[in-house]
Amino acid sequence: MNAVEIQGLTYTYPGAAQPTLKDVNLQIEKGDFLAVVGNNGCGKSTLCKVLNGLIPHFIAGDLQGRVQVEGLNTLESDVSVLAQKVGYVYQDFENQIVRPTVLDDASYSCLNYAFPDYLDRGRKALAQCGLEGRDEEYIWQLSGGQTHLLALAGSVSLEPDLLILDEPIAQLDPLHADRIYQVLRRLNEEQGKTIIVIEHHTEYIADYCRHVLLMKDGGAAWLLPTRQALQRVEELQACNIFPPQVTQAACRLQKKGFLPPQAQLPTTVEEGCQAFAGLGCRVRAPEVAAAPRQEEAVAFHGVSLAYRSVKGEPRSIFQNLDLTIRQGERVALIGSNGAGKSTLMKMMVGLLKPQQGTVSLFGESLAGKQAEDISRQISLVYQNPEEMFIKDSIRGDIAYAMKVRGVPDWESRTDQLLKRFRLEQLQDRDGRLLSGGQMRRASLAIGVALEPGVLLLDEPTANLDIATRREIMAVLEEMKDIIHTAVIATHDMQLVCQWAQRIVVLCGGKVVADGSRDEIFSRPDLARMVGIRPPEIFTMARRMDPRALCYTVDEFVDCCEEETPWKS
Repeated sequence: MNAVEIQGLTYTYPGAAQPTLKDVNLQIEKGDFLAVVGNNGCGKSTLCKVLNGLIPHFIAGDLQGRVQVEGLNTLESDVSVLAQKVGYVYQDFENQIVRPTVLDDASYSCLNYAFPDYLDRGRKALAQCGLEGRDEEYIWQLSGGQTHLLALAGSVSLEPDLLILDEPIAQLDPLHADRIYQVLRRLNEEQGKTIIVIEHHTEYIADYCRHVLLMKDGGAAWLLPTRQALQRVEELQACNIFPPQVTQAACRLQKKGFLPPQAQLPTTVEEGCQAFAGLGCRVRAPEVAAAPRQEEAVAFHGVSLAYRSVKGEPRSIFQNLDLTIRQGERVALIGSNGAGKSTLMKMMVGLLKPQQGTVSLFGESLAGKQAEDISRQISLVYQNPEEMFIKDSIRGDIAYAMKVRGVPDWESRTDQLLKRFRLEQLQDRDGRLLSGGQMRRASLAIGVALEPGVLLLDEPTANLDIATRREIMAVLEEMKDIIHTAVIATHDMQLVCQWAQRIVVLCGGKVVADGSRDEIFSRPDLARMVGIRPPEIFTMARRMDPRALCYTVDEFVDCCEEETPWKS
């Protein structure tokens, strides 16, 4: 039996010149664990919104064809009926949290349906999603990963047969990302739920999903078993989907003649150990962090900060923190969700004030400084870029800070920034209506408009596909002549390894490690303590030689040596 049957589906958004979905024909087996992949704008999210009836019942447009989900025709069925069959966790999952306490929120949808056992359903869903025992906690006491699990519990409580998750781990550290996927695996294997994920992290697809659907130009290009799908390296890369790093490396080594030409490519580190058994890995000398410069950019001295709580004791974030960031450094702040990365940045720009200690900017305490004075020296680009947009056009948003502060050449400066960040064709568009990558570029342009001495970026690559993440990384590299001191808070270890000169690891309100990438990722105890995870290719190289230090596919391929040539 099929969970989903689609015949001749074509859908066009109101006012759009071309359809987003074009003659889609698709069958998804009941009990499948399916990953939907494709580049931005290929129709992934649109397809999933058709499955739960949001299109066309709430999002209007021209829909042709037939869509049947769990035996229901989505055109003929009310959304409230479909919601009991199809659960949906959106990319912006915070908007699904509507009640103040955990159990209240998890059971809310069941209460809306007047189920007499709505509280029991909520408790059961919380237990299934790993939030058992947190019933009475307020939602703002949860970390980002726990909030995502709560959004999932709200959908699970209705006991749908099909669950759809759009970018389920985009803003999560590896520990919480693993937890999300482990919950989904249990729901799939033990409860028989059909799971559909829109996902760019192919290493999770390799570990958890059974099938992969490639969306291309609004159509379903193919649906294949995961192992078979991930072998199509060049086809996936042409669609801006990058297979696991181990798979990419094997494909490159196969072309170099280091692996048999017809051999199946590995998709996990374990498979890589077998595939690369006849290869060696050249070892380079470890990098050591450069001696610190003398000039301070930002300094924390004895800083303590706690958030007030509605009930119970205040939640302590930092206790007696000491940290100095020097001028000219490129620093990555890493740590699990809730470690205090965003809080640290908010203190740097004066949005939060410590209960004890001092925060200094270029040698001067922030205490008593006016917000306008601080903003000329340091700028924060928020994790959600739409929070940066206050005008009705990108040009207006970029120009705003310069205009109100009376910067003499603000108009020509705006033109320069629009050109530099490739926003000239978008300058009259509302920033909130742009794609994820376009919003990121626009928010960066806003952040550097006043030429601050320090730029802070909170999760600059979150929610982006691999190709767009690479574009943002290229933009950051190009900005070296504008921004001399930059701090990034991120879970994106590929960004950390390719961009940062110095890595600061936060855990439990303390700096538990501070150094170069080699100094940080060579310590297994840090990974266990903090839940950070180096890029997959780093782990692969260390399995071949515990001394190896490779952070990219290019580095890995360059370091590989053919010790035992394969025989045809």
